[in-house]
Amino acid sequence: MYRSSYSVYLLQYHIVTKYRNPVLQGSVKTIKEMLEMFNCIIKEVNGKEDCMYLLIETLSDIKLHRLIQTLKTRSARFARRDYPDTVDKYYWKIYFWNNAYFVSTVSENTLANFETYIRKQGMKSKNRLIK
Repeated sequence: MYRSSYSVYLLQYHIVTKYRNPVLQGSVKTIKEMLEMFNCIIKEVNGKEDCMYLLIETLSDIKLHRLIQTLKTRSARFARRDYPDTVDKYYWKIYFWNNAYFVSTVSENTLANFETYIRKQGMKSKNRLIK
């Protein structure tokens, strides 16, 4: 639980974003840095080169849509800058990410289930973000 001058809270979110093409290689470090910039606590992060699975805790003043928009924008910049040959095979539009994403709240009762689910993402794939 976190305390501010007027509230006590625990905000945990499960977030999934997908691009559906393998262009996100090496971006986990960048994603972790971005989440730390927003003062998020990373409970679990995983995925493959075509999607991200995050389990985070945030402060009460975080605008979740802004956080997700920033994650998408900066990861797109990172992928274009550091992996132009890979990105060029799949990416030809001016927008990298689809506007859609999935987010759900997580309770203390379901936290362990989400942590396990995220850890298992990409286990069968050679293209996992975290090895």
